[in-house]
Formats: sequence, C-alpha cells, structure tokens
Amino acid sequence: MTLPRQRISLVTLGVADLARAQAFYEALGWVPAEARAEFACYQLHGQALMLFGRADLAADQGRPGAELGTGAMTLAQNFDSRVEVDAAFAAALVAGAKALKAPVPVFWGGYSGYFADPDGHVWELAHNPFWPLSANGSLTLPVPA
Repeated sequence: MTLPRQRISLVTLGVADLARAQAFYEALGWVPAEARAEFACYQLHGQALMLFGRADLAADQGRPGAELGTGAMTLAQNFDSRVEVDAAFAAALVAGAKALKAPVPVFWGGYSGYFADPDGHVWELAHNPFWPLSANGSLTLPVPA
C-alpha cells in the first residue's frame, strides 16, 4: 500500500504541566482517547493530537535538555459561521486561554481570531466562506478552476 505523502497523522504539543493542559482541553469539551501519566491523546478526524511533557518530548526527540518553544506555528479550527467562531473563542477564554486577537473580519474575506493555550500554543478560530466544511467538520480545499 502506498500512502499519500501530504498528510499528518499526529500533532504532539509539548506542555509544561500535563494535568493543567489536559484540564484546559477537557474544559473545551475534548475527551481523551487515551491518557496515561506521560501523555494524553485526543482522536481528531483522521488524525490525533497528543499532549506530552516538554522535557520528555525533547528527550524522545533525541535532544534531552533542549528548550522547546511555542507560538512559531498555528493550529486552526474552521467553523461554519462567525457566530460559531465567537462562541468557540469565548469558551476558550473561559477554559483559561489567553486572548491574542479577538475574532474580526480579515483581509481575505473571512473572520478569525487567535488565542494561546496555557502553554502558549497558538490556535486560530476562523470562518472561511470560501472553504466549506463537510458535515463532520473536516476541510477539503476546493480545486482551482
């Protein structure tokens, strides 16, 4: 079997305090598919998100003692409407997120805002009227004409 090259199976976030990170994501309504003392794993649509202690992640990468950074990439969730973006943004703040940019209309014709989770991982919440979502919330980019 030949698998597609353009794919991501798992995104792992290095966290300072696993219990705090789990509590944050669970306050957003996320339910772990597997949780152990060393990690928590959440099933996504065709992918998984893992929370893993930063020091343990650096060691697992073969870089023990490395200082792993945050904020150099953005994770994103798209929604069907601006109202849904606003509701998700408010829920993230209640769960303990730090507001980086409240949702606003943006130059490309959509609507988006940013927050940081308790470990500084940046999330964008967006409504893109040019990228419709499937019934399960997954995104397939439109094919250019």
